Amino acid sequence: MKKRVLVSNLKEGDVFSHPVYIDGDNLLVPAGIAIKKKDIDRLNSWGVEAVETDGAPVLATQETQAAKSPPAPSSAPKPAPSPVSKPSNAAPKQETSEHDKSYSTYMELIERLDEICSNIASGIAVEARSIDNISDRLLQVVREQRNSFIRYILGGEIKGFVMAKNLVNTAILSALMALELKLPNHKVLQIVTGALLHDVGMLRLPKEIVEKKGGLSQAELQRIQAHTLYTYKIVNKELLYPEDVGTIVLQHHERWDGEGYPRRIAGDAIDLGARIVSVADAFEAMVSQKPYRNPMIGYQAMKNLLSDNLRRFDPNVIKAFIQTMGIYPIGSIVLLNNGAMAQVVDVQASAPLRPSIRILADEFGNMFKNDEGDLLDLLVEKSLFIAKAVEPKELAGKNAK
Repeated sequence: MKKRVLVSNLKEGDVFSHPVYIDGDNLLVPAGIAIKKKDIDRLNSWGVEAVETDGAPVLATQETQAAKSPPAPSSAPKPAPSPVSKPSNAAPKQETSEHDKSYSTYMELIERLDEICSNIASGIAVEARSIDNISDRLLQVVREQRNSFIRYILGGEIKGFVMAKNLVNTAILSALMALELKLPNHKVLQIVTGALLHDVGMLRLPKEIVEKKGGLSQAELQRIQAHTLYTYKIVNKELLYPEDVGTIVLQHHERWDGEGYPRRIAGDAIDLGARIVSVADAFEAMVSQKPYRNPMIGYQAMKNLLSDNLRRFDPNVIKAFIQTMGIYPIGSIVLLNNGAMAQVVDVQASAPLRPSIRILADEFGNMFKNDEGDLLDLLVEKSLFIAKAVEPKELAGKNAK
């Protein structure tokens, strides 16, 4: 029978003979692994009063005692983060005046994760604390400025930082779904952390395979699919995250119908966090720029997810995604039935086809800058509806006339 241990009684360096759990089945630390200060800090921030274990405290080994001491400085040079070209990474013009601070935060998260990815690729030790700081900050800003960060995913023009941008965007979308599903805060943070790391195993694959533009051979495809195993090893063995996070990265390519990899498990047997990251990763891949195609508009990507028909994705996770993003995601450019063009500025969970919009060009051809156009709630304006989503370049073309 598991014993309760008050968090207030835990000390940095405590080691237990059996695994320590949160809420019965969420692993905090495995047996024989010292509890770190960051573990205690996070338990306090989550409001967790006690943890559970079948074991008892044991004396820390020399290895765990050594782990508490600051590591010796690495002799390997630390690679500089990718250079940032501020003009090419500027936010869409409509957003800069209102969202400079949040956009700077978005770019900072990407740059910090890019540096971590560079270190992982180079074999330089990374402290989990640096990733935890990104997870905590990302979740905070998503709670506070949800709509702005959705716009950045769909409308940002960031050059470079390809992997870091994908990982941050996937983490933002995963956080939104986890919050919509009302998961406990510590589970949301685990999912955000898993999303931030879900593809880092790709950094251990040969570049000529990862960046190959033509078709892959069977052997090359198997190498690519092995990235989930490499990621799991990095997350669990190098960064020492608990199994809960490792399972997310290991299973994020499993499919609802059992045709995924690496273990071909199906349905509810797939970890919920992995099911969430799977949807977020697929959507992000569709709306981001790729060397071999233009990005899809948010509406088309959403249609693709809705047409999945229980093949790849958990239908309940898809439902949560629709409720938080809408059929026409925030930032989408849409054509109304009266000929006006508008941008979606907020979504209605109960009516995903009738979001709030801001007019960018009215039915008479008058163009509006920044926030000058009328703000309309399509739940109230019953005579108006969205005829179709359009590419932003169509609005630019109309503006040029």
